[in-house]
Amino acid sequence: MTHRERVLAALAHRQLDRCPVDFWAVPEVVERLLKHFDAREEAELYDLLDVDMQFVFPRSTLPDPEILPDGSYFDHMGVHRRPVRNQYCTYDEYASYPLAYARSVEDLERYNKWPDPEAFEWEHFAAQIAPLHEKRFLKLHAGGIFEYAWALRGYEQFMMDLVMDPEIVHYIMDKFCTYWCTFIRRAMEAAGQYLDMVYTYDDIAAQNALLLSPDMLEEFVYPYHRRMNAVIKSYGKPIMYHSCGAVLSQLPKLAELPIDVLNPLQPMAKGMDFRWLKDTWGDRLSFHGGICLQSTLPKGTPDEVRAAVRRAISILGEKGGYIMTSAHYLQNDVPTENILAMYEPELRKTGE
Repeated sequence: MTHRERVLAALAHRQLDRCPVDFWAVPEVVERLLKHFDAREEAELYDLLDVDMQFVFPRSTLPDPEILPDGSYFDHMGVHRRPVRNQYCTYDEYASYPLAYARSVEDLERYNKWPDPEAFEWEHFAAQIAPLHEKRFLKLHAGGIFEYAWALRGYEQFMMDLVMDPEIVHYIMDKFCTYWCTFIRRAMEAAGQYLDMVYTYDDIAAQNALLLSPDMLEEFVYPYHRRMNAVIKSYGKPIMYHSCGAVLSQLPKLAELPIDVLNPLQPMAKGMDFRWLKDTWGDRLSFHGGICLQSTLPKGTPDEVRAAVRRAISILGEKGGYIMTSAHYLQNDVPTENILAMYEPELRKTGE
């Protein structure tokens, strides 16, 4: 099987020669693996680790963000970020909330820094990704709506808006939904023949509970994902949906959005029982992720990592329907030997 054929067979819930795998990692991990393998480009890692799928991103036409005197910058979505270093890596925190000042929809209507879906090299997108499509199953990265909304407004303020100023919530959510719908249409019109899947996301849960009540999710989040997903489905593409945390209570709603693949299966989140998940939803959904980034990968031994991979594949990969990878971007506290253990070819074999 080719990489693409293998992923397509998994999504069709067919038994495979081996379980397909994916790779996602923070830049420091990529650099570490490149040095380990004496490789030059991230694409070489996909070959060395025998990865079946990868993200694709259109190139932006915007200039690089201006770095402000305090080291912060505004990204192309208008989010104000500041790099922060810890002992393992550099990551971005929110430096401020550009829409925190707004007191009415009229204030939002005067805001002039909404992201622009035309600010990409759409005319070159097909040529950019065509060679990749010959080798792997390609995921278009798109679709944070709730997360970008509160990133501009401020999390605490946005949560209060849900009750006190719902019109503000809907205005911002509609703006980002419209942006992503146009972005996806432009991507499909430019290079749809090379795009195999659309990856969407919005974290709706924490470790032990939902971030919003089911009623609030239905009022403020799901309508916008239904609208965006309708655009994706109009092009006949499967949808991978990402939310960390304890999301299992929302699977009936998520399935109806609709989605095809649930990511990232955070093993230590409350109720994340792989056997229940496969038995209850395995005929309706496929799964992606599942190898623990909170304990096993950063703190376990290579043998414990191997055991976690075998378990995930044996349960979630029954009759297809599973793509093995870490339960989020590989972080820089994960030892190299544990990453290599996770990708050992012998672990991927499935019963035929």
